[in-house]
Amino acid sequence: HVQLVESGGAVVQAGGSLRLSCAASGRGSYNMAWFRQAPRKAREAVAAISVSGAQTNYADSVKGRFPISRDNAKKTAFLQMTSLKPEDTAVYYCASRSRAGPSLRPNDYSYWGQGTQVTVSS
Repeated sequence: HVQLVESGGAVVQAGGSLRLSCAASGRGSYNMAWFRQAPRKAREAVAAISVSGAQTNYADSVKGRFPISRDNAKKTAFLQMTSLKPEDTAVYYCASRSRAGPSLRPNDYSYWGQGTQVTVSS
């Protein structure tokens, strides 16, 4: 069983930056991903990273702005958010899965964190 705890959410002005962290506990190695959900919208993929960190995958809306990374020694994944826009406002969730590949499909993930709120003001 894996537990995920996100942190780093905040209120930030448009154009600013923020770094989210996702700390994992439990045994084994997992692909990790970030998803987000804005009010009255479906959950959408943001970025995913393979176990080794060699493979990454991004939603078109964040490509080039939100690099994903991980520190396996600390069992932590990161989402560095730059050039933030008001439309990035959402609850951001960390997810993990044991199968190979940095999938961007929510249904491929078994474990989820509680989420952290990111609000971008214009």
